[in-house]
Amino acid sequence: MLFSNQSRNEFVNKLTNEKFDVLIIGGGITGAGIALDATLRGMKVALVEMQDFSSGTSSRSTKLIHGGLRYLKQFELKMVAEVGKEREIVYENGPHVTTPEWMLLPIYEGGTFGKISTSIGLRMYDFLAGVRRAERRTMLTVQEVIDKEPLIKRVGLKGGGYYVEYRTDDARLTIEIMKSAASKGATLLNYTKVENLRYENGKIVGASVSDQLTEERYDIHAEMVINAAGPWVDSIREFDGSKKGKMLQLTKGVHLVFDQSQFPLKQAVYFDTPDSRMVFAIPRDGKTYVGTTDTFYSEDPKSPKMTAEDRAYIIHAIHYMFPEVKITEEDVESSWAGVRPLIWEEGKDPSEISRKDEIWESDSGLITIAGGKLTGYRKMAEMIVDEVIKKFNEGKNQSFEECQTKEWPISGGDVGGSSKFGEFIFRQSEKGMDAGLTKEEAVSLAAMYGSNVPGIYQFVVDNGKKEAEAVGLPVKLWLQLKYALDEEMAATPSDFFIRRTGVLLFDIDTVRKYQLEVIAYMANYFGWNQVQKEKYFQQLQIELKNATIPVEGNHAGK
Repeated sequence: MLFSNQSRNEFVNKLTNEKFDVLIIGGGITGAGIALDATLRGMKVALVEMQDFSSGTSSRSTKLIHGGLRYLKQFELKMVAEVGKEREIVYENGPHVTTPEWMLLPIYEGGTFGKISTSIGLRMYDFLAGVRRAERRTMLTVQEVIDKEPLIKRVGLKGGGYYVEYRTDDARLTIEIMKSAASKGATLLNYTKVENLRYENGKIVGASVSDQLTEERYDIHAEMVINAAGPWVDSIREFDGSKKGKMLQLTKGVHLVFDQSQFPLKQAVYFDTPDSRMVFAIPRDGKTYVGTTDTFYSEDPKSPKMTAEDRAYIIHAIHYMFPEVKITEEDVESSWAGVRPLIWEEGKDPSEISRKDEIWESDSGLITIAGGKLTGYRKMAEMIVDEVIKKFNEGKNQSFEECQTKEWPISGGDVGGSSKFGEFIFRQSEKGMDAGLTKEEAVSLAAMYGSNVPGIYQFVVDNGKKEAEAVGLPVKLWLQLKYALDEEMAATPSDFFIRRTGVLLFDIDTVRKYQLEVIAYMANYFGWNQVQKEKYFQQLQIELKNATIPVEGNHAGK
């Protein structure tokens, strides 16, 4: 239980009483990647996150490990090659949280992509990104496009491109990387907010933090501090007095979720909107989700919300590309909204906002990383840890290892590589059925938790199904809840329903049906009193409302 709620007090004790080589501020995918890389190189690492791990941008993306196809249009060939290769690494190191998804790119008369340019572009992409033979692009005729997705608009259709992207569970990817870092000695804590930074002789030496669950306050001491706070990067720089020159410009993206009975999409599609943006429609677990919007955002990044305009914009895009799909606002089953921390430089036009990652260092020694994309998390971590090692080497003779994350399976990813994952699921699901689970339950758990699933099956062996029955939960949901509490530091019902399982996003009726039972189980686990139970119940109601009821806001286009 290296990453359990039971070890929380031990982690607090370490953060309070020990000195670290590196303190990372921010528990999203960037911070997680840095923590794993630095720990594997032999550094003593601490990480704090003011909310739950991955609760910001890293659980609110389009949930794709992008291959960088759109960078071809800007002739950024180096970027295409790097991002494409990183995508492959992410997949190999964690096939349980990353799945190949064939993507249909329809080509229309007068559309963004032409037939010849798409063919050449996809072929170049295959070459630059080193795409494996079985996943290389193919061009489709009009009829082949219609066969792939009968709902697609036929007026002006000239054919299509067919290529592979990688669908992921962004929050679980982040959690699995965190668990990997913890297993190698990193000290990581959620719900721990940086209240200020600590200095000696003008140089940063740590941070003052407050525990958001217990209200305890303490200082953390470190040789170096890395600001990887995502949308809150500039807030940390304000503490440091170094918010100048380049700074963040937040943009908001919204995704809508529909049941397949209302939007029976067969095939993932990447398509033009009426205002010439590009949007994804992706089938997943009996649902279809569509997004994203892209609008400037200046409000609290902690709780971005779907607006009525966002919802109308996406529904209009669906009607435009899938005219036979007669969905309405009432058919939106769930949604999520997130912000992207992009980099803007003083004196430049907003249209010049960079989507690349950048690293800069303040006079005090605070190292900040901002921008970037989910796909590039590992490379971003490698770059910033290389910089940290250079700084260490300037002042002392410490020796650290080379980067090891390129071929390092993340937690749950030790399944023999992507080519053997199907065989792994088959073998493990048989063990799950031997433990008393149905085939569907056993397969689903093996696919989701990868090489960690034997421990989950053991819960059934040790307890049978009696505990699940006693607390009124379905067996699979109880197993997921127990594992999230014992092994993944989930601290609230929202942590469990949103970031450990994604149930609120893709099976919201299950949340409504079992929310009281889950809260009761967690109350017993943590010893919550009635006031605390009510607090977390109300917090969950806000999450449910945000997912289903829009607020008024700005136009959702760009």
